[in-house]
Amino acid sequence: MAAIQTCAIHSYPIVFKDTIVPKDLKTIPKKLLPYNTKTLKPYQAMKKLLTVICLFAAINLFAQAPAESYTVDSASVEHPGVPKGEVLKFTFSQSKIFPGTFREYWVYIPAQYKPGKPACVYINQDGIQWKAPTVFDNLINSGEIPVTIGVFITPGRVLSKDTATALDRFNRSFEYDGLGNAYARFILEEILPDVEKHTATDGRAIQLSKSGNDRAIGGSSSGAVCAFTAAWEKPAEFTRVFSAIGTYVGLRGAQVYPTLIRKYEPKPIRVFLQDGSNDLNIYGGDWWMANQSMERALTFAGYEVTHTWGEGGHNGNMGAAVFPQAMRWLWKGWPQPVKGSPTKNQFLNDILVPGEDWQLVGSGYTFTEGTAVNAAGEAFYQDIPTSKTYKVDVNGTLTTLPVDAKRSSGTAFGPDGRRYVCAGKTKQIIAYSADGTETVIADSVNGNDLVVANNGYIYVTAPDGTEKPSKLYLIKPNGQKQVVDEGIKFANGIALSPDQTLAYVTESATHWVWAYSILPDGTFGNKQRYGWLHVADTDDNAWPDGLRCDREGRIYVTSKLGIQVLDQTGRVEAIIPLPPGTGQPSNVCFAGPGFNTLYVTAVDKVYRRKLKVTGANVFDKPFRPAAPHL
Repeated sequence: MAAIQTCAIHSYPIVFKDTIVPKDLKTIPKKLLPYNTKTLKPYQAMKKLLTVICLFAAINLFAQAPAESYTVDSASVEHPGVPKGEVLKFTFSQSKIFPGTFREYWVYIPAQYKPGKPACVYINQDGIQWKAPTVFDNLINSGEIPVTIGVFITPGRVLSKDTATALDRFNRSFEYDGLGNAYARFILEEILPDVEKHTATDGRAIQLSKSGNDRAIGGSSSGAVCAFTAAWEKPAEFTRVFSAIGTYVGLRGAQVYPTLIRKYEPKPIRVFLQDGSNDLNIYGGDWWMANQSMERALTFAGYEVTHTWGEGGHNGNMGAAVFPQAMRWLWKGWPQPVKGSPTKNQFLNDILVPGEDWQLVGSGYTFTEGTAVNAAGEAFYQDIPTSKTYKVDVNGTLTTLPVDAKRSSGTAFGPDGRRYVCAGKTKQIIAYSADGTETVIADSVNGNDLVVANNGYIYVTAPDGTEKPSKLYLIKPNGQKQVVDEGIKFANGIALSPDQTLAYVTESATHWVWAYSILPDGTFGNKQRYGWLHVADTDDNAWPDGLRCDREGRIYVTSKLGIQVLDQTGRVEAIIPLPPGTGQPSNVCFAGPGFNTLYVTAVDKVYRRKLKVTGANVFDKPFRPAAPHL
């Protein structure tokens, strides 16, 4: 079997078949030494030199750590009479997610596996590690883990057409260190279906459970952060994570995890962490401190997490020693689902109602937008392409209004009880009375979103594309309009603070929420970048869209990551994701009898969720919230 080591200098895997990295240079196989470089082609000499450099780096790193000695777990040793599973080897080169890559993978099939009952599955990066087949033989036999099929995958390579003149392209860092859902999708959509195309040598069909509760994923170093990322991005698909010497540092963005974990509504993930105090401390960060930060963040956020710390370096010694312990802990209580504890994030606890989750209001739309609430607590939203407007009464009954919405987007109710909209089809601001009577308030305004203050002043965002500076309009009750600001790159959503002295505007092409003081004449002043939003690693911007305030002054902003909730000083303190598979949210409002139900439009769906907080309705008299904690 191939033992895979990672070159700490060049960050790609070097494979030594049936070779252990030596502790003494005298034991290096001669075939790996560039002793005859004069007779080699330049590429061949370079390839051998790089191999030796990686060996020297590995030896040097290991030499810095103290001698490591670990108790051998009985599950890591072959025992007479224990049924042995089989290990099959395959290749995969048809990836559409990582096009052009070639890789090997191995499938462990336990002797106890019987077709007809899909098996649990453990997925490991960097191929077979930890003496995993032997460990699984023993733990399955003793009943300490369920019948589990192992899938052990190497990172992809784009093979060179001529190995005499060019290197392969090594995809390990891109696949493993990178954030986002690409690798999780690769496992779910490509590798696992490919596994199920094969059979055991005795003809048994391979059937894998599709339940995330039946899936574990793990790895070491970059493979560990890859495993955690898969679970973080797809918590309904991967619920158990083994992380050894995890690379939660600044290589491709994984250093953000300890921060995001603390702010997110907790996900159903169980995590086993391992690291040593002599792990790497190099240009990307401090592995030892980063793993401790992960453990503290997961504990703070209410996750099921445990750890084993040691004094080892960046190697697999301790990981191999604790792997059986990790498997026992990750699978404990199965098939009961993974459950966490309440988060210690007080900001989240002040918002969320225990046991309350998202409820689907409606689906099958084209593109929903324009959430708004009237004084009765009824929620309204638009389906822009179909020019339809929907209403949800306080009892939850959904109806379609008998009006042509004229491709309206932004919607708000004014102090006069009328419903104001940005009509995209006619480029007008239109007000609808309760009986459906239309009144054109302003013409020639290509508005996106709007808000109507208690004094009747209407504020409108007009983005006019991402390449042109946006305009912000003030429209007075008599229809008089003026530009109060311009220059933001795609100004989108707009909301007022509870005391109606500040206007917040989202800049969708960036990660900013801008703040303005509302001057006595209704115009804007003191323009400032104010709210700083988190951006997904795979995106160039946060794409903040609609936003609203609650009565305590918190700001709820729709973004690509879900609902980011800011305090009054512009700091994101909580992130509430939408249900898996939901498109990007576009707008929010607080509705219901107590104005404590958050309605969210998200492409073809609309959701609602009951919260502990109450929305600030700007058609009401302004009020002063409590001062923020500075």
